[in-house]
Amino acid sequence: MPTGRRKLPNMVLIGIDSLLADRMSCYGHKRLTTPHLDRFARGGTLFERYYSPHIPTTSGYANMLTGMDVFSTQVVALRHKGPMRPEIATLPEILRNVGYASTCVGFEGNPASRGFDTYLNYSGWGPGEDGRSHKAENLNAVTLPELDRLVKQKEPFLLFLRHMDPHSPYLPPGPFERIFYHGNECDPKNKSMEPVMAFKPFRDYFAEWMPAGITDKEYVIAQYDGAVAYMDAAIQSIFTALETHGIMDETLVVVTSDHGETLYDHDCYFDHHGIYDVTLHVPLILRYPGRVPAGKRVSGYAQHYDLVPTLLELAGIETDIVFDGASLVPMMRDEVVSHRSEFYITECTWMRKHGWRTPEWKLIVALEPDFHFKPAVELYNLVEDPGELNNLAEAEPGVVDLLRGRMERWIARREAETGLPDPIHHQGDWHGHEGIGAFKTSQQAYDTLHIGNPQQAAKLQAGNKDEDEAAE
Repeated sequence: MPTGRRKLPNMVLIGIDSLLADRMSCYGHKRLTTPHLDRFARGGTLFERYYSPHIPTTSGYANMLTGMDVFSTQVVALRHKGPMRPEIATLPEILRNVGYASTCVGFEGNPASRGFDTYLNYSGWGPGEDGRSHKAENLNAVTLPELDRLVKQKEPFLLFLRHMDPHSPYLPPGPFERIFYHGNECDPKNKSMEPVMAFKPFRDYFAEWMPAGITDKEYVIAQYDGAVAYMDAAIQSIFTALETHGIMDETLVVVTSDHGETLYDHDCYFDHHGIYDVTLHVPLILRYPGRVPAGKRVSGYAQHYDLVPTLLELAGIETDIVFDGASLVPMMRDEVVSHRSEFYITECTWMRKHGWRTPEWKLIVALEPDFHFKPAVELYNLVEDPGELNNLAEAEPGVVDLLRGRMERWIARREAETGLPDPIHHQGDWHGHEGIGAFKTSQQAYDTLHIGNPQQAAKLQAGNKDEDEAAE
């Protein structure tokens, strides 16, 4: 039962897909991408070193909505088959036991989405008639009436929003399309997009939504930042609605992301695979006046599975669940400097890898050859090389052995504690190509993996979009 406050807070949890913390102005980005969230953060607490340790979306949300890691959830791959383990409770299931109603917008069908009372969907993919993508506006069109309904009820509510901006395709509507770019994206002298369009697994997908003849990578990066700014403006409509209803300060509001985004980084062009920090580092901002300090920035380390214990403590809700994560409230109160500063990381999207991250070092170990032809072992000094550009695996074999030992001991410990195997080792046809199993070579992975429609891409790049739409 609730303790402390007599009234349970409403909860609004905003999960912003593919939002890298470093592209937000409140996290130090040079562009003013998030003015509304910057103001929101000044009224709450921002966590500077918050990570999604298990990439991508499916596993990220499983951690975020349960307080458990991949050993407990057994959800580690993008294409996870079947439901999540029934022994694991989700946030809406936990809150239902103390009288909450719950609504999920835009997340039905994911293993971690179990337990909501109401599921609502919106058009979160593809461009509109103007060729731009109005995903955030579509979400608001569904969410604002639902918020009106929830406010009228007597029960406290959980409203979970899965934003699809700035997930690719990066097609923000005007004026956000060119808010951060004023050049010529098709300048023939610029060659920066040549390696992007030469990457066969993704080039058809890129050609479906990038401008015909594009040459400048900075245009695409600016489109991502524009999508962030567009999302930021749309989210302000949610905040305004809460203020209009007079419940903003009675509501525990959370802003976070399932994972970051690789832009032109590490050859993982404009996607979110790999376990480099551009994919792992995500925002976490909490606002709940009276319980969450205003204007505070927390520099200690935290991960997605710390979120649910945090929300329950802030709401004064007790449970007998033993979470893998820990509440962040002591960090907000300066009672604890940091949670675990070194942790296990996994990725099972377009590559299958795992690793170990400490404040100083990052170890990445491939469990099968990847389609980028990267080395089997990567080691980065995060202090001297925060961009993870200089692989020291061959130069520092002792550090590799030390970190591998720590990782393997952690895996053995968690397997013993849960009685379950490390799921990263048991994914079969994780890539979606039945009967292939683990890739034997990088060339096999490169030749097998593919997204996008080559015919559609060819028509769009030839300027025949109207003809193609007429044919449909």
